[in-house]
Amino acid sequence: MSLTKEGKLKLFSTYTIYGMTAEKFSNGRSNIEVVKVMLDSGIKIIQYREKYKSLKEKYKECLEIRKLTEDYEALLIVNDHADLCQMVGADGVHLGQEDLPADEVRKLLGDKFIIGVTTHTKDQVLKAKEDGADYVGLGPVFASFTKDNPHPPIGLEMVKWAAENSPLPFVAIGGIKEHNLKEVLASGARCICAVTEIVGADDIRKKIESLFKILKSFERS
Repeated sequence: MSLTKEGKLKLFSTYTIYGMTAEKFSNGRSNIEVVKVMLDSGIKIIQYREKYKSLKEKYKECLEIRKLTEDYEALLIVNDHADLCQMVGADGVHLGQEDLPADEVRKLLGDKFIIGVTTHTKDQVLKAKEDGADYVGLGPVFASFTKDNPHPPIGLEMVKWAAENSPLPFVAIGGIKEHNLKEVLASGARCICAVTEIVGADDIRKKIESLFKILKSFERS
């Protein structure tokens, strides 16, 4: 993607969808198939998240997805693996609270790459900024079951706090569906991630269109 890092980060502050792979919930469709539809439907940020494959399989998939995101001028964020991010020429890496510290990963990657950090609390949001992260994933807003050991929901009040106080742009994630998206946006979120709502939809393109329609209505207002 030809954008500067600053230009890329502006995407996280717009009313948009942060796409995420989750092959386990994709109704038999591959990550590649799902990403193609996401990109073709206008999603400009893709996180490759895959917990159940070998590193070699992840590497091969990321290479393919990197090519797709370049074709669509979209971002690729790799979950967990800073080394994989470097190897495939992704735009950044996303780290969980149990992953390597963001400040140490920053030393490894340098300033060129985007670093995101999963956060559940106010202190974690502020710490992510201190550690040199560029954005945070905030959640789970509602109950979510895409992880083996899900964190308790943080609720809409935490979203409201982040909208008013977070020093970094944030991606609201966790249990977000078409029927509750307006609540999340009304609480101050702009960039949202609806994992199973998208990858598990019978018609992914139609679902993304419906979500974008809601996002655009908030953007206009």
